[in-house]
Amino acid sequence: MTEETETRAQGVAGIRDVVSIRLPAASAYLSVLRTATAGLAARLDFTLDEIEDLRIAVDEACAMLLNEAVPGTDLTAEFELTGQEMQVRVEVATVGSSAPKRDDFAWMVLTALADDVDAVTDSADRMAIVLRKRRGTAQSTAGPA
Repeated sequence: MTEETETRAQGVAGIRDVVSIRLPAASAYLSVLRTATAGLAARLDFTLDEIEDLRIAVDEACAMLLNEAVPGTDLTAEFELTGQEMQVRVEVATVGSSAPKRDDFAWMVLTALADDVDAVTDSADRMAIVLRKRRGTAQSTAGPA
């Protein structure tokens, strides 16, 4: 597993942090991404409910992609932290796959847990899911404590 952190100034608006993680495209490694997601969301002061929503959303996005991944390849995840928002892009190599189905249960879970979700197929042999979550949105799935 490799982890790379890069920080760039973004004008007077603040700092943008980007963390990239590459690991084998196998479900056994998804706990690494769930843990990284929680730690990075905590850095942005997300609530516990928002952190859990992100963990579940990243896990669900990865599960969707792993069904299409070429065995023995890597899954890459890029976390972009900007102020009160986190964007997560997870990507795998595929063999001629189309975009994930937007009418199945897994996609409904993603759209319920994240503020924005999109599927990206920049080339015939790559597939990515990009999701965004903003701090303080009312979409958390858990009820009051």
